[in-house]
Amino acid sequence: MELALIRSLMDKEFYDDHRGSKCPDRLFSSDVRKIKKSIDTAMDRYERSVLPDEIEALFMSDNPTLTTAQKASYSSLFGQIKREQPLGSDIAQEVLSKLFQQVIGEDVANIGFDMVNGDAATLEKLRNLLERYGDDFIPNLNIEWDDITIETLMAKAELEAKWTFNIPSVTRKVEGVSGGQLIEVGARPNTGKTSFHASLIAAPNGFAHQGAKCIILCNEEATHRVGARYLTAAAGMTAHEVKDNIGKAKMMYEPVFKNIKIKDAGGRDMAWVESVCKAENPDILVLDMGDKFGVAGNYARPDEALKACAIYARQIAKTYDCAVFYMSQLSADAEGRSQLNQSMMEGSRTGKAAEADLMILIGKSPTVEGQEEDSPLRHVNIVKNKLNGWHGMVNVDLNYRTARYEG
Repeated sequence: MELALIRSLMDKEFYDDHRGSKCPDRLFSSDVRKIKKSIDTAMDRYERSVLPDEIEALFMSDNPTLTTAQKASYSSLFGQIKREQPLGSDIAQEVLSKLFQQVIGEDVANIGFDMVNGDAATLEKLRNLLERYGDDFIPNLNIEWDDITIETLMAKAELEAKWTFNIPSVTRKVEGVSGGQLIEVGARPNTGKTSFHASLIAAPNGFAHQGAKCIILCNEEATHRVGARYLTAAAGMTAHEVKDNIGKAKMMYEPVFKNIKIKDAGGRDMAWVESVCKAENPDILVLDMGDKFGVAGNYARPDEALKACAIYARQIAKTYDCAVFYMSQLSADAEGRSQLNQSMMEGSRTGKAAEADLMILIGKSPTVEGQEEDSPLRHVNIVKNKLNGWHGMVNVDLNYRTARYEG
């Protein structure tokens, strides 16, 4: 709990609201207290929000006499802080208040012990303690109420789909997405999950063409293979056609290339994903595969860990005002089926699904015996939709040679 609070104190606004006596050093254990001192120094020196990496660098430079063992111990502690799931401002304030009350409770208990042992000055000490802290026993909430004037509501409604889908049959049902939304996309292996986000972003009229800054973090397939799908989707050419006509492919790829960044994220966790968002401020973030970005913590069941991951992804979407596409596998129940449902989400049938604003599940018909290759037909199931409420299935074609969804 104290490490999550330390993360919150790295936010300048939260720090300013709780500096000094509202957040005394004695709330924290001795090692964490020293880290807080570096946060105090950074806030006074730089007057801005800071990152855990920055505090770690400042702490190490301010403590040059640390032994190798001490440096390793503090590096491990900073690692835990970086993996902590940040608290929302309101929750952080409540946690701080409870820790604060515990400290004051200890002071009151110590005074009571002195009173039992005959210290004549204890009543005066108790009176001074209560006068000093007064209403600080209560959470110091500073609520900025949301604007629900008609002008604001109408403006928000117009921006509901800031980035529109480029698959006509889908767009007629669900126009698109906006910042702050979590879109969970599920399919069986070799159905076309990667081609789906490549097509939405790089194909004609895709998000990148609309000016969206798109970041794709891949922890499953090699980035050069993912990048190749983006190239063919943008150019509308097969890999062989690209090789035969590099000039044309480059001309088609150039308009979207500047708005797309792809990074191998194997072994990374959601805290690292958040750091990327804070540094890059994307409009569209693709996590492929979302479930493989872990969240620090002890979980009794695998589905709880997956739910925590989805909760973190949703928090990132809201905090950094980006649309997060969270790619997932479907269970074997979805194999060869056109109509799909939420229960087919692999590993987490309810917890992960509960976080989605929009859930898209992609199915394909079973391969017919004697058929040389899969049918291009794909069944796009909208099984959860908090954006406009439409649920159902639309049929589209996947041109797997160009990684374009059409229809």
